[in-house]
Amino acid sequence: MARAYAAGYVRKNAELTFTGPYAYTRNPLYLGSMLIAFGFAAAASNWVILIALTALFAAIYIPTIFSEEAYLREHFADFNDYSAKVPRLLPRLTPATFPANQNASGGRFSWQQWQHHREYNALMGAGAIYLALAVRLFLHHREVTGGLR
Repeated sequence: MARAYAAGYVRKNAELTFTGPYAYTRNPLYLGSMLIAFGFAAAASNWVILIALTALFAAIYIPTIFSEEAYLREHFADFNDYSAKVPRLLPRLTPATFPANQNASGGRFSWQQWQHHREYNALMGAGAIYLALAVRLFLHHREVTGGLR
């Protein structure tokens, strides 16, 4: 849900987004991806998957975040003010406030943006993993109880 919510706010390379989840964390899409992945790893009760995901996310997201921040700093004059108020990954408890006119788009969620960013793919992927976990739970339950009676 966090990924989908964030994707409806961001207008990549067009404006610096200060509203919605971007008022709490500068990287809500990445945070959402990590929560989904770590949640599934926890549901699978597998430490190997959890450790592998941690290493994978660190290897991919740390350089990506730094690269994106360099781009944003270069292209948006307000980025330094934004980054001073909003943490990089772990969210604030309350939203940071900015002048109302700072987002040209009005700073509202847009289903068109959500579709443009193809967040339905993440939704379908999460659904498939939920289904796989449900099947695993069902099969485990049948194994423990000795099948249907």
